[in-house]
Amino acid sequence: MKNAAACAVLAVAGCLPGMSAQAQALPLELRPSLPTASLSGQARFRFWGFEVYQATLWVAPGFAGSAYEQSPFALELAYLRDFKGADIARRSIAEMRRQASITPMTPAQETAWENQMRALFPDVSAGDRITGVHQPATGAVFWSNGRLLGEVRDPLFAKLFFGIWLSPQTSEPQLRRALLAQEKSQAPAGAAP
Repeated sequence: MKNAAACAVLAVAGCLPGMSAQAQALPLELRPSLPTASLSGQARFRFWGFEVYQATLWVAPGFAGSAYEQSPFALELAYLRDFKGADIARRSIAEMRRQASITPMTPAQETAWENQMRALFPDVSAGDRITGVHQPATGAVFWSNGRLLGEVRDPLFAKLFFGIWLSPQTSEPQLRRALLAQEKSQAPAGAAP
């Protein structure tokens, strides 16, 4: 059962709309790096009928989903079940591989990135949050429940990691649409999502 649940960490069978975009304030830990960010969208993820996490995307002005790797943003996962950090890292690599046909990664990169995530990601319990902050051309910084975990300084890692949720090649296009729900209201006229 734990293995099946671990597989659900990043692969989701369905999304439910989250709270209204106006209902949540930017988390305190994000204010220094994303002071003007606003809530783009939310989704609750289920896998095999189990609720897994609530995902929330915070974006800076000018964010475009079609070029997510060029913008600062934060993606928060508020877990609804318990998971091992090692399982989160392993599943992240598996989902990052799905995009390898578009942006290849080497076996050495996979190993290094999985080891970095294993070192960063704690075991989580229901109610815990892990938030990743995308830093364009630099990498990603990770937080857990408002506490800094560390960073992975590699723009390719960040593109593939956040692509799990935001890439057009995501395994869960419904999730992507829910996270990018407010993008049309934030994008300049004529901009493509």
